Formats: sequence, structure tokens, C-alpha cells
Amino acid sequence: MTEKKINRSRLVGLRLQPEEYRLLHDKSKATTCRALSEYIRRILFDKKITIFTRDQSMDDFMTELIVLRKELGAIGNNLNQSVKKLNAYQDVAEIKFWIVLNEGTIKKIFDRTSEIKSKINQFSESWSQE
Repeated sequence: MTEKKINRSRLVGLRLQPEEYRLLHDKSKATTCRALSEYIRRILFDKKITIFTRDQSMDDFMTELIVLRKELGAIGNNLNQSVKKLNAYQDVAEIKFWIVLNEGTIKKIFDRTSEIKSKINQFSESWSQE
């Protein structure tokens, strides 16, 4: 069962001041309407308009997670390079030297992992309270 598409043949002109147009355009962008004309028709004919809403706490959480992910990626790359060097060592003294040399990197990994867990816990607590 195909629906016959009806072309719109009548044009209605509307003049707006720049500020009025900006306001109308901004409001339409916050909806699921693809075009400004669709948004205006929905308003005119009292049709349902679905509006996007942003969750600021989710945006903040995602921003923090992105930063932490980048840092963890950099630390992980450093650790991978170090482990490759470690695999090349034959002597126990060289392995001990590697461990001492990379203690800071290992500590950073544990610190960042703890920070990520903490942020996730904070986020889940704030969401469970809402």
C-alpha cells in the first residue's frame, strides 16, 4: 500500500525581521523537523512537534569521559612501548631497571582508572537520585 505524494502548489510569503527569523530558525533546529517550512506548517496546523532536549549533566559527564579516554590512550601507548622494550631485555637487572623507570606510568594508570571509576560512580548516584 503506497501513499500518494501530494505536491504543494500554493506559496505563502512571510516577511520577518532578522531577529524574528533567527528565533524561528533556532526553535525549528531544536525539533525533529528537517526544514523550516515543515516546522511552520506543523505550528500552523496544530500538529505534534517533537523537541530535542539536552541533558546538561550527561553532556558534562561525556566531556569528562572524553578527556579521560584521551589520557588513558596516551598512557596505554606509553605502556605498550615500554612492554615491547621489556620483552627485548634478557637480563634480570635490565628488567628491574625497567620497573623502576616505569613506576610513574604505572601509577598514572592506576590513578586515572580510579578517577574514571569515581566519575562513573558520581554520575550513577546523581542519576539514581533524579
